[in-house]
Amino acid sequence: MAEVMSMDDIRATAARLNVDLTSLDLDSIRIPPDEDLGIVSDDEDLKDEDSLEFEEGFGNIIVVDNLPVVVKEKFEKLEGVVRKIYSQIGLIKEDGLWMPVDPDTQKTLGYCFIEYNTSQEAELAKEKTNGYKLDRSHIFAVSMFDDIEKFLKVPEEWAPPERKPYAPGENLQKWLTDEKARDQFVIRAGSDTEVLWNDARQSKPDPVYKRSYWTESFVQWSPLGTYLATVHRQGAAVWGGATTFNRLMRYAHPQVKLIDFSPGERFLVTYSSHEPSNPRDTHRVVINIFDVRTGKVMRDFKGSADEFAVGGTGGVSGISWPVFRWSGGKEDKYFARIGKNVVSVYETETFTLIDKKSIKVENVMDFSWSPTDPILALFVPELGGGNQPARVSLVQIPGKEELRQKNLFSVSDCKMYWQSNGEYLAVKVDRYTKTKKSTYTGFELFRIKERDIPIEVLELENKNDKIIAFAWEPKGHRFAIIHGDNPRPDVSFYSMRSGTNTGRFSKLTTLKGKQANALFWSPGGRFVILAGLKGFNGQLEFYNVDELETMAQAEHFMATDVEWDPTGRYVVTAVTSVHEMENGFNVWSFNGKLLYRILKDHFFQFLWRPRPPSFLSAEKEDEIAKNLKRYSKKYEAEDQDVSMLLSEQDREKRKMLKEEWERYISEWKRLHEEEKLERQNLRDGEASDEEEEYEAKEVEIEELLDVSEEVISFD
Repeated sequence: MAEVMSMDDIRATAARLNVDLTSLDLDSIRIPPDEDLGIVSDDEDLKDEDSLEFEEGFGNIIVVDNLPVVVKEKFEKLEGVVRKIYSQIGLIKEDGLWMPVDPDTQKTLGYCFIEYNTSQEAELAKEKTNGYKLDRSHIFAVSMFDDIEKFLKVPEEWAPPERKPYAPGENLQKWLTDEKARDQFVIRAGSDTEVLWNDARQSKPDPVYKRSYWTESFVQWSPLGTYLATVHRQGAAVWGGATTFNRLMRYAHPQVKLIDFSPGERFLVTYSSHEPSNPRDTHRVVINIFDVRTGKVMRDFKGSADEFAVGGTGGVSGISWPVFRWSGGKEDKYFARIGKNVVSVYETETFTLIDKKSIKVENVMDFSWSPTDPILALFVPELGGGNQPARVSLVQIPGKEELRQKNLFSVSDCKMYWQSNGEYLAVKVDRYTKTKKSTYTGFELFRIKERDIPIEVLELENKNDKIIAFAWEPKGHRFAIIHGDNPRPDVSFYSMRSGTNTGRFSKLTTLKGKQANALFWSPGGRFVILAGLKGFNGQLEFYNVDELETMAQAEHFMATDVEWDPTGRYVVTAVTSVHEMENGFNVWSFNGKLLYRILKDHFFQFLWRPRPPSFLSAEKEDEIAKNLKRYSKKYEAEDQDVSMLLSEQDREKRKMLKEEWERYISEWKRLHEEEKLERQNLRDGEASDEEEEYEAKEVEIEELLDVSEEVISFD
């Protein structure tokens, strides 16, 4: 290391060498890159330190009230108890626990301040210990330090809020009044997000709104199509409007990863997970439930990922999304989550547990709501090595009465499928064989609306068939199953009605050897697409279940998604950026006619805009179906006008092509005439360009190829 010299030494050395220091420009001196001449800078070590993130405010400090008031001799013992409780939740900073003392009495004041490393740990500590019972007389009241500061700023005198004049907002349902009865969809490709009309008559999409960098991860329609939600690092936002999409509300939730709407669009659930300060701990989960219209947090849930992963299927951090599942219907009255040996059901009037306690169900593994009624279906696996069978239970909410229970034996797995009207529940049960070396599958079919909820058992003809897909007909009584072995499984259709007897299911047909691994029923029922996605290279079969016949077969190579529009008139097949080639989507008619195709690089999402339920009664819909010809005259006339317009456009296009061809011929003739003299010279003066005026002659040409001499002997 070079010796460090003082300025006095430097001046002395300069005088000895007759160097005038005042004439030197020190800024002009350059040392080689990465050369410090052995002298370490004072701040060199800062480069190796991690960058520090400072949080604004005091969000990492909590105030714990209702502590015992103790004398100085017991101060250390009380501090030890408090530190033991709060150290289990997060890492308390050094000197991060401060318990004020009354200077007159030398006793504690009954509260303390605790400072954590992060605000997340502080919030978790508040969530976990507010109401903690230390003893009969001391129940903790825990607050965030920032909240106390906010309360201190409340003015002493109440002042009425300022009245703002009413300004009517945009009609968020105006898109439903489109004169052409079109549907909208949203797509994400690259950095752009677009909302478009599906103008199938014109065989193209019609733009509505486009925006770059509208979201940082994905977009999502609300269940009734009123809002479009976007996701950002700071939180989520919803957008809507008649002709353009204005931001209607923001929902602050840093690092939000997932969102979910309640069925009636009243509430928005947001989810995030955060790295723990202690590597041995699991991720910390934050879930907020917002009122969609006001943006107010109605309830928040915080805890470790382990607490929310019970019954999970390996989603984000092992958590199955959505964590909270909503009861059916537009009322949004109940939501529930599964816990360890409990199902917690909350009501949205107060956002508290029904009857202030969860439903205790030993070893419960899964649950699902009826789409239309407050009925829970619960699955409990076998217990005690098979001594206690598995079971499926139907529980009525809010009374928590058990409506029906079915015991199941030798069960390895179970999955539940509700029909969209809540009339039927299919329970797919995988059972062990007697040897326990393999499994076979059957179905338990519950008739929810009938007296005593009768149950039927469906077993396939070949019990060893693997179940690849199952789907109910929306608003109908039929269901379809793909079963067998790849690459050509069978597809079977069943009905929950058997001729005149509606109390028995019946088999309609089995289609043998289909290249399909997914089922997609039309929202109106009747039609189904048998799709071979991903590994099956996009094979499509459009099937009419009423007539039990195939309407069309097609292919969309490498298709990853199939999406019916809300009316069931059109269907989209898409290739998302899972594949790097042929990204984009095709729009088909319900009977398999390709209407148009759009290619998009880096194509991520396609979502139809949902429609709210019709206000028409079932009787009125039946009447319209019977008199469809009378209602359809208007649309047939419009279709004819569009057809004529398209024909006119085709004629114009053909006319333009003909004119372009004639211009090309004319230009060719002009060039031909200009080059005539040059061609004549190349033909040794022959003037004609007509091949018929020339006579072909055969000319013999003798050519000496080789000469050789050979001496012949006469002997």
